[in-house]
Order: sequence, then C-alpha cells, then structure tokens
Amino acid sequence: MTLVIAALVFWLVMWWVNQRLVAIDTGLNVGLARSINLLVPVIFGITLFVMWELIVRGLEVPFVLLPPPSMIGARIASSLPTLWADFQQTFIKSVISGYILGCGSGFIVALLIDRSPFLQRGLLPIGNFVSALPIVGVAPIMVMWFGFDWQSKAAVVVVMTFFPMLVNTVQGLAAANHMERDLMNTYAASWWQTLTKLRLPAAAPFIFNALKINSTLALIGAIVAEFFGTPIVGMGFRISTEVGRMNVDMVWAEIAVAALAGSAFYGAVVLIERAVTFWHPSIRSNQK
Repeated sequence: MTLVIAALVFWLVMWWVNQRLVAIDTGLNVGLARSINLLVPVIFGITLFVMWELIVRGLEVPFVLLPPPSMIGARIASSLPTLWADFQQTFIKSVISGYILGCGSGFIVALLIDRSPFLQRGLLPIGNFVSALPIVGVAPIMVMWFGFDWQSKAAVVVVMTFFPMLVNTVQGLAAANHMERDLMNTYAASWWQTLTKLRLPAAAPFIFNALKINSTLALIGAIVAEFFGTPIVGMGFRISTEVGRMNVDMVWAEIAVAALAGSAFYGAVVLIERAVTFWHPSIRSNQK
C-alpha cells in the first residue's frame, strides 16, 4: 500500500510541475514555448509509467495480467533480435509496401474519377461498401490468394488504405470554389494546369488527412492479418503465440514496438504535411 500512496504523491507533484510550466508566460520567446510544449507531454508520459510501476507492484497485481514497465523494458532489451525480425517482417515489408501501393493507387484512381463522372458514381459507393468490410473477413481471403508471407498482409493494407485516400482526394479536388476555377478559366488554363496550380494545393490538407489516417490503419491491418496465417515471424504472429504461452511481457514488448513505430510513422507524415502545406491556416495557427 505504501507504493500506491507514493504513486499518488508522485502524481500530485508532477501535476503541480506541469501546471507551473503551462502557466509560464513565454511572450514572444518561440524557443521557450516549444520547449514547454515538448516538456509537458514528456513529464506526463513519465508520470504514467512511474504510476503504472508503483501501482502494479503496490497492489501486487499478477504479472501475467499486467506486467510493470520495468519488466517490459527488460524483455525488450533481452529480445532485440526477435523484435527486430518481427519489425522487419510486419512494418518494413507489409506496412510500408501496402501503404505506398494503397495510398498511391487511391490517389491515381481519384484523379481518374475526377475526369469521369461515370467512375465517380460507380466507384465511390463500392468504396463505401468495401471500407465497411471487417479485417477478420478480408485477411483470410488475402492469405488464400497471396500466400502466408508478407505479400498477403500487404494486400490487406492496400485494401484498408485505398478507399480513405480515394474518398479524401476526391473531396479535396472539389474543395476549390467556383470563383477560383473561373479565374483559372479566364487565364485559359488547361485541366492539367488547373489541377497542379489550384486544385491539388487546395486538396493537400485532405490528402494528408488520409495519409495520417492510413498510417495507423496500415499497422493495425498488417498485425491483425498475421493472426490468420504467417511465417514464424511478425508482430501479429508473436502476439498470438506468446499469449498462448502466457508470456505477457513479450506481448507487451511487441505492443510497445508497434506503438513506437506507429507514432514515428504518424509523426513523419505530420512533419511532411507541415513542410508541404505551410501556407494553410491550420498549420500557421499551430506554429504561433
């Protein structure tokens, strides 16, 4: 019980520290404001891990139900070759390849739909239908079609990422208003010139929104797809087998690696978005 009390005291102290940091008037000091914005979530994360450790040990929670962070960290340190092999199989091979193919093909088809009202009326309803299909129904079919290796998981990722990119790009291409389009017509701009100089820049926030959504969907889809057949490697394979062996610390180690990879992937897309769409009001307001 002493450890539980220590956890509560630690939380109160860290809460007070964060409140003091947030209350600091940074004025025009952009560097100080960015440092505080970075420090506050770091302190919050450390607080969660410390409380997790103290409460689990203080309440004597069975480690098979919830291992403490120190145990998970020790498992990560002792299983780096296995975790790296699983990361390569799931993230580098399945997620990256499926993400590129799914988002790229969705973007290209959106451009074709923009040129053809027939395709727009035919494909978009099908897209809404396919996007509602559960992963557990699609994954076994892809395993039967493409085999047990990473190609079938990449196919699942393609299915999951194709239609969010398609729908968002189509909506983004329609975001330019009529006055802007009429102005391009007065300049005798071709469809391609209007696309590259007006409509694609206007659609960029929509496209990056789809890329951010797909960055998390891709990892989830690849991991879940591995539950339905895979070589003896991969994050999903490791999670399903280690749960059966009651090695919960290894399961949490895989979850931690997946969370870090997904967060880094999402963060990379956000950084690219800020560099490309720096002119957008939402980006400018966040940078102030």
